[in-house]
Parts: sequence; structure tokens; C-alpha cells
Amino acid sequence: MDIFELKSGGLTLSAIPDVFRYTFTLPGGSSWTMTHRPYVRFGDGRTIPFPKPESVSFYRSGTADGLKIVYGGFEGSGIRANVQVRLDRDTSDAVFQLFLTGDGMNEIDHVSFPGPVDFGASPGEGYTVLPRMHGSLFPAGVPLVIADGQIYERDGYMPLFGQVRGDSGYAAIYETPFDAKYTVTEDQVLPLFRNSLGRMNYARRMRYCFRENCDYNTIAKCYRSYLKERGMLVTLKEKAVRNPNVERVIGVPVIHAGIAYHNTPESHFYDPDNPEANDSFVTFEERAQELRKLKESGLERAYTHFDGWGFHGYDNLHPSPFPPHEGAGGAAGMAKLSDTCREIGYVFGIHDQYRDYYYDNPDFDIDEAVEDAAGNHPYHSYWCGGSQTYLCSGLAPDYVRRNYNRFEELGIKIEASYLDVFSVVEMDECYNPDHPATRAQCAKNRRHCLDMLTDRGIIPSSEEALDCIIPSLVLCHHAPFYVAELGGCESEAVGIPIPLLSLVYHDCLIIPWIGLPGERGGWCIPAADSAYTYAILYGEPVYCPIGATAAEIGDVKKACESSGRLAYEEMVRHEFVDGNYRIQRTFFSDGTVITADLDSGKFGIAKKP
Repeated sequence: MDIFELKSGGLTLSAIPDVFRYTFTLPGGSSWTMTHRPYVRFGDGRTIPFPKPESVSFYRSGTADGLKIVYGGFEGSGIRANVQVRLDRDTSDAVFQLFLTGDGMNEIDHVSFPGPVDFGASPGEGYTVLPRMHGSLFPAGVPLVIADGQIYERDGYMPLFGQVRGDSGYAAIYETPFDAKYTVTEDQVLPLFRNSLGRMNYARRMRYCFRENCDYNTIAKCYRSYLKERGMLVTLKEKAVRNPNVERVIGVPVIHAGIAYHNTPESHFYDPDNPEANDSFVTFEERAQELRKLKESGLERAYTHFDGWGFHGYDNLHPSPFPPHEGAGGAAGMAKLSDTCREIGYVFGIHDQYRDYYYDNPDFDIDEAVEDAAGNHPYHSYWCGGSQTYLCSGLAPDYVRRNYNRFEELGIKIEASYLDVFSVVEMDECYNPDHPATRAQCAKNRRHCLDMLTDRGIIPSSEEALDCIIPSLVLCHHAPFYVAELGGCESEAVGIPIPLLSLVYHDCLIIPWIGLPGERGGWCIPAADSAYTYAILYGEPVYCPIGATAAEIGDVKKACESSGRLAYEEMVRHEFVDGNYRIQRTFFSDGTVITADLDSGKFGIAKKP
């Protein structure tokens, strides 16, 4: 067996491709090894491991030293795999690249590549970091029993994972993230790559950043640096230059309220025993009076988010929900609510939707729906509006343009808009030959919709925080933690919650938290924890109930004043005080240090002089 040795900046790679063994040794002597054979999972369910390589050759470029490895002879298939493994001389990062050819349409479901990094740390020696929602840490010594994860879903807000053992660790970055997944076997994380529109038609790449004196902060900062160098880290300051209205939502609470809802008979929410319970509305004028009362009670500024303004109310008729709900006051009433918000210094924002494509919307055409390889269309009827499929992402920008022109024609001033699910659900593929879209193109199309709002001076937001959408977002609905009962309000965390997302993106995105002092649990908040405490600790704003008391307004303002000072600051570090997971501390780039006790809810903010 041939052994190849590559060196860069003190990092040494010893490679034995014949047995799929790659050992990375850091300057201080710590080493990390890959020993598992990659595999191909075929569409018919077969799993074929990579065969012994046909050829291995060394190459040297102006920036890297590497190996080129060719694989053929996959049993029952004509595919071939061209692999590169290289060390960058300037960064000392290792890059694994796979270009697979010869596959038929949908012949391959996914490929495991490269093999996982062996971990093997004992209890107390390290941990695994996964990008599940805001971030999860899994201490060593306990097998990781979690479902497979998908990048750009709640399993993977960011295309990143890492491990720490002793005083060293690594950050693994998916350089080609849109068709990526991961699976976990005991304590090993395996990168997976799916086909795109049925084919493995481009090179897949993983980057590994090995570091000494490494912790989860290092892993986050490796990724932040990666994004910044590539122009993919867009800060709130930069967003405010493009859209000065961004300044209006710095340090303000979110007021989330509804106007109307209508449950169709096909909806999961339909109540056949109480038909009258399936329709309800509050007038635009009633909401305006509630906002005036908040203003009089001392809430000077706020960002409002109104659901259910359309003809049938919430989650109905999209993407064609006009005219505004007549019972609630119609277009004139909605315009007056918008005017009231501006009059009292609040931002007027709405819920909107350009993925769910309802069968009863007046412009419905099945040819505009997402289509799979067999010509089928997604279908479900869970939400209020009942039967629906998904609008192809390539057509969504046209509907956004049309609808916001319509608002202008009706004299309704929209200042902020929340495009539902764009930054939480997976990227859609569409095989329709009239409007095909890959997952990467879907992300581009969704950002196009949000950028259209920005160009009109409208503040864009969406549901959670997928990082391929964050460059076009100013704020999101929430971005809490991965819990055992996903979406539950009385559940336990999966792993130890950490602010992995905030360590990368704090100064790029506003993430409000839903909860007031003394409240525990909540949507994807661990049952014993307080969302309000996390808001303070992470330097973020909170929601304000539309019927808040004076005392509640005081608590809301306390969190929002802190978030206002820190909105443009990077979260530079997070730590568990004296190793206690329940007492945590955050550090910001302006020198602010915040310490919080998750059990008592007490916190302290040391402000920069």
C-alpha cells in the first residue's frame, strides 16, 4: 500500500487511499483520522461501498498539494468517481472533492463522502457540535441517537458541524451545501450528498479546518471567516445602507397579532361539531386602538406583524389573497391601520406567503406547481386554507411584484413583510421543463423575493434562519432550539443548547424571542428554560403582547434596550461559567459581557464604559 504525505503550515496529512485512511496531525501532536469507506446509496435501495482506487497520483498547484484518486467498478453500475484531496498552503485547510460521472437519471439517491472523522473521545474529553436550529452540543461518551439531518432545514440552519477532543478540533464546512445532508453513527458525523434534479451533475466539496486550542466558539468563527472572505456575510449595518428603514427595527419589540381566520372543511383545524368556530375576525380598527393603548402605556416604538389580513384570513388563497378581509374593514381599514402605525411610530408589517399554493386561489394553475421527476405535485391540506400544493420558486417573484403593486394601488403602505417558510423549510426542486429549479436556484429565487421588498424600502423577514437566506433578511420570527418534540412547548433539549448561530450571525440578523420574565418553555424552548433569559443573554429583542400591562412593557423595554445597543455588534464568545451548563456568559465586540443563570432567570450586564 502506498503512503502519501502532504504538509502545510504545520499540518501533516498521511494518506493511504487503498484503505481509505487519512490522518491529519497538528503541530502540537494531536491527530484526527478518517478510516471509513465512503459509499453510494442507489435509488433502488442498494448500498455499494467505494471500491479500491484504480489510480492515485500526487499533484502540486500554485496554492495546494494534493492527491487525485479515480474509482471505477461500482458493482452493477457504470458510474466513476474522480476525487481530489488537497491541503491549502495558506490556510492549511483540507478539501475533499468528489465528481461522480456516468449516473443515470435518479440512479443515485445519495453518496456518503468523505468518510466520517473518527472521534472516540471519553466522557469529559470533548463534544460534537451540530447546527440543529440555534445550535446543539453533544458531550462525548454518549452515542448520538438522533435522526438524519438535512442542510437548510431545522436539522441544519448552517452547513457546518464540528468536533472537539482534548485541546484540538475541527470545523467541517459544506462548500456545496444545497444538496447536502448528514447522518450520525454513534459518535461519527457522515456528510451525505444527494442528486440534483436526478443527477450527480457537479463536484461536491467538504472543507475541514483543523485547529489547536479549539472549542465550539472556534468552530463558529472558522465558518464566519469562511463566509466573510466570500462576501456571504452581510451585516445589519450593510443592510441598513441599502435600506435605511432597517434602523427602525433596531432595539424594538415585535407585536404579533391576527386579523381573521377561516378553516376550510379540508383543513386539519376544521371543527365539524362547531361550524361557527371555523371563522373569526378582529377589525383593523380594533387592532389600531390596541396599538394606541400600548403607545399611551409607554411603548414608544415597535415592529408589528399582522396575520390574516386577506380575503379569507390567515393561510388562505395564497399567493392571491386579495382583497383584504371585508368584515375586518377591507382595503380602507387596512390602510387606516397602516396609517395609525406610522402616526404612533410603529412599523406596519404583514404576514405573506409564496410557497403554499392553494387550490381555491383565483389564479390557481397546476402547471405552476412544483413537479417531481414522475410529474407528480406535492399535496397536503393541513393549514387553514385546506387543499394546496407548492408554487414553483421560479414563479414566486412575479407574484411578489404583482401583489406589492396591488398594495400601492389600494393605498396600503406596507413597511415590513414576512414571507412565510422561506427561511425554514427545505429548498424545493422542480422538474417541470417550463420552470425547472434546483435547490440552489430555489434559494436564489427566495432571496430574489426578499430583495424585491428591500428595493421598495420594505423590511424583509421570514420564519427562521437558514443561512442561505440570511443575507436577504433583516429579522426572523424566531430561531430557538432543537427539542425532543420538535415544535412542542413542553419538551427537553436534544443535546446542550448553544448560540452557534449567533456566534456566526449576531450582527447580521435580528432574532426575537417569545417570552416574558417568569415564563418557562414555549415553542422549541426547553421546558425548564426562559426565552426571555436567552434574549438577554444573546443580546436580542423580545415579543410584546398586544394587550401588555405596564409592568410587561417595562420588561420588554429592558430587553429591547439591551438588544438595541448590541444589534450591530458581533458575539465574539460564549462560555459555560465554571463548566456549569446552567450559568452562561456572552461577550460582544463592543466589550459588553452578559452573564445569566438559566435556573433563576437572573442576569447581569457589564456595559462598555
